[in-house]
Amino acid sequence: MSFSSPILPHDQAAILLDRLIDRVESVIIGKRQEIKMTIIAMLCGGHVLLEDVPGVGKTMLVRTVAACLGCSFGRIQFTPDLMPSDITGTSVYHPRTAEFEFRPGPILSNIVLADEINRATPRTQSALLEAMEERKVTVDGTTHQVPLPFLLLATQNPLQFEGTYRLPEAQLDRFLMRLRIGYPSPAQEVELLNRMQVHSPLDKIKPVLLAEELLAIQRQVRTVFVDDSIKKYLVEVADASRRHPKCALGISPRGTLAWMNAAQAEAYLQGRMYVIPDDAKAVATAVLSHRIALVPEAKIGGLSGEDIVSELTAKIAVPMHRTAARTSL
Repeated sequence: MSFSSPILPHDQAAILLDRLIDRVESVIIGKRQEIKMTIIAMLCGGHVLLEDVPGVGKTMLVRTVAACLGCSFGRIQFTPDLMPSDITGTSVYHPRTAEFEFRPGPILSNIVLADEINRATPRTQSALLEAMEERKVTVDGTTHQVPLPFLLLATQNPLQFEGTYRLPEAQLDRFLMRLRIGYPSPAQEVELLNRMQVHSPLDKIKPVLLAEELLAIQRQVRTVFVDDSIKKYLVEVADASRRHPKCALGISPRGTLAWMNAAQAEAYLQGRMYVIPDDAKAVATAVLSHRIALVPEAKIGGLSGEDIVSELTAKIAVPMHRTAARTSL
């Protein structure tokens, strides 16, 4: 197989993706589901927000995924004094040539780690929006395309921690998924100590996928068949969230599209080129919960976006399978 080939057979892609998940799990112990969701986001070209307390492996997960991909990697450590130009890049004047030279920022990389994103001011956070949505950045009136594939993986601490800023809804909506890592079990933590005692497993990680292979897989994922009945189901759930009495802000059309794309990637990982309702349900919480804003009374009552998603997906009937519309690998 040529790595530069624009077409990657699905059986080879499946082997590579399984190997990718296994290799990431060799570093991030006991979090296969979270790893799988990150890979699903990667397969449909979406971005991931990892929200949890410090020290549970958010940054390590991003670094491991980046190490497993033969792509360029950029890291942005967000702090209150970070400027937008520190993200996008800046033009530097050379007196000898009397010309400006553009020096690209870390956002112009294939895999970007936005570490502790909510420690920077909203003005600095907004420097990410154009790259996340339009895959380009504009500096001094000149547009620069980000390299493809492009994946932004951001970490953030819970809002009750000191020195954090709330991400605006418009920025949250641009993340395909929000994931939480959680603490490992005692047995998993013992295994972690054993593996990390002498050296970090990350030091031995080798790339599993090259950029050309990932782009080929992303193109295949977009061709996964989605029946109209499933599309109507996605829209029904989104529409119900907009009319829910406990929701101040429901799921946006961008969120519905992200949900469909994530379901396509889930189906692809399961070895199918068609989406079934279980695929949509499997990714619903990760894709939809952060797009729902609750009314104050619901927040006070302890309700969360996850609760609303669970309620709606349980209440709204899923479509029946239509085998005639299926296509196999």
